[in-house]
Amino acid sequence: MSKALIHARSSARKWGGTSEDYVAIHEKMDSTKSAHAEVTHRCVFHSAFGIFLIEDIFGRTITNSDGREVFVRDIPEQHVLEDLGHIPSLSDWLREMPPQPWMAGARKLPIRIVE
Repeated sequence: MSKALIHARSSARKWGGTSEDYVAIHEKMDSTKSAHAEVTHRCVFHSAFGIFLIEDIFGRTITNSDGREVFVRDIPEQHVLEDLGHIPSLSDWLREMPPQPWMAGARKLPIRIVE
């Protein structure tokens, strides 16, 4: 799946309510595309840690338009399972990124203090 609305419709089928009840969560899951338009944008929210962050942003539960309380954590878990077929850890993503010297601060720029 590639569109937040498609994921939101899937959520509505699963937990009731309408796609509008879920679309903000699914949009946030894919919002990293705006900064990095490659499939690796998923490393931010498409992981167990990313799912935790989504729950932190939206809270533990939402109440859909049918009045049903839905655990927020279940929504991004569903999203990741639909996209990837499993929920990777953040380490699963990061171990695929070769370390670079700049990541350890090897290319620090001098700090210029303006008085």
